[in-house]
Amino acid sequence: MKIMITGCHGQLGNELISCLKTGKSEIGAIPCSLENSEILAVDIEELDITDLAAVRALVEKNTPDVIINCAAMTNVDGCETAYETAFKVNALGVRNLAMCAEEKGAKFIHVSTDYVFAGDGVKPYIEWDNIDPQSVYGASKALGEKYALSFCKRSFIVRTSWLYGYIGKNFVKTVRRVLRERGAITVVNDQRGNPTNANDLAHHLLKLAVTEEYGIYHCTGEGECSWYEFACLIATLSGFDGAVKPCTSEEYPSPTKRPAFSSLRNLALECTVGNEMRDWQTALKEYISKVED
Repeated sequence: MKIMITGCHGQLGNELISCLKTGKSEIGAIPCSLENSEILAVDIEELDITDLAAVRALVEKNTPDVIINCAAMTNVDGCETAYETAFKVNALGVRNLAMCAEEKGAKFIHVSTDYVFAGDGVKPYIEWDNIDPQSVYGASKALGEKYALSFCKRSFIVRTSWLYGYIGKNFVKTVRRVLRERGAITVVNDQRGNPTNANDLAHHLLKLAVTEEYGIYHCTGEGECSWYEFACLIATLSGFDGAVKPCTSEEYPSPTKRPAFSSLRNLALECTVGNEMRDWQTALKEYISKVED
């Protein structure tokens, strides 16, 4: 099988490549039909997904069986000011990839976000709950979802949240760095969601890739917490007990309206290929035992 991965230098792209090359994730073996897959890994240096002609040329030349889109503008605050760029990357770029996948009969897997929801719920969102993005980032990702489903009939939309991986920047690494440098950190305690290990997410994207179970999925770590609770466990596992202090969102202002409650339930996974996502505490513990920074 030939698999094209966009955004290959990011946290998720890195984990997908690792899983494909080793044949396994931290959860277990990936589908055996993916053994010896040919990987076409590209990032902005090789492909600007907002350029339809460039996307079409690359897809026509390489004829992938599956396109996994990990490319996105994920700077939530930056999207608020650079909204045109946000929509070009998170929506138009998705449309381009979906169109070209459809033209070549490829499957299309697009990674989305909990920010498509209003974030004012009281129980975990499921896949068919109404979306209502409250930020430019969320709105651009919501339009990307719509384009993927509209332009490629073999599309998987996979929403995730609070992602962390072994390369690049993420919340876990930031907390550990600040604790090392300052000895303490203050974190909001009134926003709740699901920490997600990128390796676990990659495992499930590859499980979906060998099926025809198209549609919308949620794929996050099991269980929910606040950012403060997340940071507390990071600190404890890193040897900084008692170094995290809580605050409210009002005390930590942001130019972006961030969801107060955006916990997701992996219901579609449960009903199709199976939900093997680890609970967030277990996945974080293994991650911290391996991460180097």
